[in-house]
Amino acid sequence: MSPSDTAAQDPAQESAPEYKTLITWRGEGTDRLEQVRVHVSGERIKAYGRIIAAADGEQEAFSASYELVTNDLGVTKRLSVHLVRESGETQIGILRDGEHNWLIQTSEGTIREDFSEAQDVDLALSPLFNALPIRRRRIAEAAGAVEVPVAYLYLPSSRVEAATLTYTPNSSGGIDVVSPVANSTITIDDNGFVVDYTDLAHRV
Repeated sequence: MSPSDTAAQDPAQESAPEYKTLITWRGEGTDRLEQVRVHVSGERIKAYGRIIAAADGEQEAFSASYELVTNDLGVTKRLSVHLVRESGETQIGILRDGEHNWLIQTSEGTIREDFSEAQDVDLALSPLFNALPIRRRRIAEAAGAVEVPVAYLYLPSSRVEAATLTYTPNSSGGIDVVSPVANSTITIDDNGFVVDYTDLAHRV
């Protein structure tokens, strides 16, 4: 069992405010929108969102609705995705079990993976999921680069693979991020949610 799963919350976490908010991002240089309703309670996050993207070059049009739930420490418990493409619909479930393995559920069955002991899931093209490690690991306050292993769900292919994202706070107040699909810079609000993700999306 990993220490970060079992560590007791400090008083600041226990007294953290509970709030709900609705966030919308628009894609940069492409016709894509994401809107998500977020419920934050201490470190715990529940999110219900949807990404709608028009066809763009070799990328087909798609719609992806998702539900994300973390535990009280901000570690991912479950991500459910309903993906709609021209070829049909796909349901994907990504769950972290009590033994800290990941269960990937699709219409073809269930696969068990450890994803390098990842505690976070990341959904391609979505700025929301960067908030998970940024908030839990206080990345904005880090002295250097922070490597974050994740279970990475690619869109619109629905492929799930192990990946590592690297976050590095920079001198301009942003955070440089290296992901499986791009190297970029993000800015965040006071609650750790992305405001601007260069070349990917910005909040509206």
